[in-house]
Amino acid sequence: MQNYICVTCGVEYTESDQSPLRCPICEDPRQYVGWDGQRWTTMAAMKEAGHRNDVREEEPGLTGIGITPSFSIGQRALLVQTPGGNVLYDCISYLDDDTVERLNALGGVQAICFSHPHFYDSMVSWSRAFGGATIYVPEADREHVMRPDPSIRYWDGAPLELAPGVTLIRCGGHFAGSAVLHWAGGAGGKGALFVGDSITVVPDRRFVSFMTSYPNLIPLSAAEVSAIVEAVEPYEFDRIYGGWWGRNVMSGGKEAVRASAERYIAHISGA
Repeated sequence: MQNYICVTCGVEYTESDQSPLRCPICEDPRQYVGWDGQRWTTMAAMKEAGHRNDVREEEPGLTGIGITPSFSIGQRALLVQTPGGNVLYDCISYLDDDTVERLNALGGVQAICFSHPHFYDSMVSWSRAFGGATIYVPEADREHVMRPDPSIRYWDGAPLELAPGVTLIRCGGHFAGSAVLHWAGGAGGKGALFVGDSITVVPDRRFVSFMTSYPNLIPLSAAEVSAIVEAVEPYEFDRIYGGWWGRNVMSGGKEAVRASAERYIAHISGA
């Protein structure tokens, strides 16, 4: 029995004797099945292939974790460290003893949450490696959980403080339960927002964007974009951390969200 991992989206499945026949997450219109067809791997196979985790400090109290060589869609997770417990935002597919040791030296992981289902990855394996850390999944996206586990708490979508000054905010858009994480102490006390690609930092890092599907280029509606802006408006943040290494808005983040939304809505409405 093995926990198979989808090579395209990186999500880990419940134990089985054989690899699953299909990946519902990849078959969803927001994702895609790889051009070589549905393929599977395991953590053991990834280790044998030379994968490891790159662990880097992003700023004091914030650590990024990503897989090298890059795997699936190449994202990195973020661990925010607080005196009231550490919160992992988004997940990755691979985990090894070295990663566990390094993160335990930073205080471990007490809670795990996400921007959206494409980053659920090996969330149950991560939870178990850190003593059963609570996994917060929005009720709205329950159907996208491919490995159910008692550590999962289904969240109603109301703003949820996971540690003092660290708040999970459902904004919707990309998925019904898409969420961002606000860290009041980030950016030297000016506030930081972790967005994955519920909001995405674009190559012109002065701006962000919003999509139903990024790979399939399906836009959001004006109402959905406005709802995202309204969800984050009550929170102060200067810096935005996207879902990939280097995809950050280093200052003026709140204004970047507002300006980007105005630009987006103007284009899709023909203004």
